[in-house]
Amino acid sequence: MTTAAAAGLGVQIGAVRLRNPIIAASGTFGYGLEFAHLVDLNRLGGLVVKGLSREPMEGAPPPRLVETPSGMLNAVGLQNVGVRAFVAEKLPALRKYATAVIANVFGSCMDDYVEVLKILEDADGLAAYELNISCPNVKRGGMQFGGDPVLVSEVVSAARKAAAKRPLWVKLSPLIADISLTARAAAEAGADALTVANTYPAMAVDFRSGKSRLGNLTGGLSGPAIKPITLRLVWEVRKSVEIPIIGLGGIEKVEDVLEYLSVGATAVQVGTASFANPQVTEDLVSELERALTRANLPSVSEIARNFAPENS
Repeated sequence: MTTAAAAGLGVQIGAVRLRNPIIAASGTFGYGLEFAHLVDLNRLGGLVVKGLSREPMEGAPPPRLVETPSGMLNAVGLQNVGVRAFVAEKLPALRKYATAVIANVFGSCMDDYVEVLKILEDADGLAAYELNISCPNVKRGGMQFGGDPVLVSEVVSAARKAAAKRPLWVKLSPLIADISLTARAAAEAGADALTVANTYPAMAVDFRSGKSRLGNLTGGLSGPAIKPITLRLVWEVRKSVEIPIIGLGGIEKVEDVLEYLSVGATAVQVGTASFANPQVTEDLVSELERALTRANLPSVSEIARNFAPENS
């Protein structure tokens, strides 16, 4: 990649400068290190490590993945080594790479989020935090944090106080009638950027056995099937807040990236596509550079200006 082209791909997400808008999504890229022999991590704009909890979690029983038409169901159950093991065992190796590393954080109550963030605050090598609020709040009867603007405000405010050192991204749930409500709640509570959006709860059953095809009864739907839905959510959120948006859902081709940027995303995360092609993130960086050259655009920031104002 030429210096001029590299500059044209650069994006700014609040205080975080990325060399390009292609980010590997949490839960599909391990801790990043598992892909280092397949992908030049330094070519990516960033990578979001799999969700980190206060204590290690074994996750859901198998099977954890089921292919669906134009997509995939997953029920991994947020398996991870726990935040302390991540800091001690994973983060030192990640510091060797010149790409932005974002720590995804989740919990089952407010204290979990705060404790994980406090541990991460004392560690070097992270560019930002991403808060996964699509988790049940065990202290509120299991209601998802991300489904209620009041809960969103509470958890983001608590996280903001605990995470004063680094930018805070909030990963929104798609399970709300008006996503602008949770988007504004997160922004007003201190979020620096929003990831739109998490997976969609869904099922796959075997009518012969009468059982779920997953180890759990339900899983999260991702892949190309959800892109048109999430594309609209990004557009809705863009009209509601001023902070940057990271689009996530069904991205496989450079055209998908350009569509998300057109409706207001500053960057995108690539998830399910990495299962079919582990090198897709790096491929998209090269394809995006070529797309800008063909369109005679000096930078990716020009793409959003082509979206007709009457469509906003």
